[in-house]
Amino acid sequence: MIQLHDVDLKLLRVFATIVRCGGFSAAQAALNAGQSTISEQMTHLETRLGVKLCQRGRSGFRLTEQGVAIHEATQRLLSAVENFCMDADVLKQHISGKLNLGIIDTTITDPASPLPRTTQRFVSRGHDVHLNVYVGTPAELEERVLDGRLHLAIGHFPIHVPGLLQSPLYQEALGLYCGRRHPLYGSKAEGEELLEEIAASRIVVRGYMQQYDLEHLGVSKAAATVDNIEALAILLISGAYLGFLPVHFATQWVKTGEMHQLAPSSLQLMSPFDVITRRGTAPPPILQAFLEDLDACSRKTASH
Repeated sequence: MIQLHDVDLKLLRVFATIVRCGGFSAAQAALNAGQSTISEQMTHLETRLGVKLCQRGRSGFRLTEQGVAIHEATQRLLSAVENFCMDADVLKQHISGKLNLGIIDTTITDPASPLPRTTQRFVSRGHDVHLNVYVGTPAELEERVLDGRLHLAIGHFPIHVPGLLQSPLYQEALGLYCGRRHPLYGSKAEGEELLEEIAASRIVVRGYMQQYDLEHLGVSKAAATVDNIEALAILLISGAYLGFLPVHFATQWVKTGEMHQLAPSSLQLMSPFDVITRRGTAPPPILQAFLEDLDACSRKTASH
């Protein structure tokens, strides 16, 4: 029994092309090879198979009886190979299992976030996947990605942690807010006057972005620290504190008069959102597929 190898498949494809084109000369353009090379390949194939496949010469190109049979078998074989490649490609795209995703809180109202679009795109592929979503602080997310409990996490990660791959994703707009019971509510102050009033106020900061928040306000000490945005919003609404909130999240209270944004033209910041994964390991197919969708949706969201 003949054992087929990669070179045999290549030679059989050459043979099929010659038959389709009607001869050696006519097949030169399709095969991008000279007539002598094609003749050499056919001789090699005939030697491998042990039969004469065609007559060529002054009388033209003609298949032998064995050549007709081999050509029919070749067509069946190449068709089967093509079907196999298509099936293998489908299997490669079909991903199953669990994807463990971590995010920080209160991103649902952010139109810049690619996560809702990514999730829709990912599950619409028909993957047999179970999505586990964990909401935590940046430190918790980093820890869980490092120890493998999470495949990836999305959020603010101001300090690059060894062992993690960190890639920029998008920017979140932040504004300085106070509640309606705060002395600065409704203030139109700007510049040095505003900075003096801020310095005399109680400041609440996000623990994971403390230095970032304080430096932009020109103060050295916070009066309160929180590890999530909802807690920060509660303290602002109380009227006792000033602090930075995501603009998309604060809008609902600005509309009802519960909050006021101070100096939106000079004290609005852009805070980076990154995606982190564990360094040093090849991403499993399910993670790779999600990262590809995340990248595509991030670019699409940014273009709108």
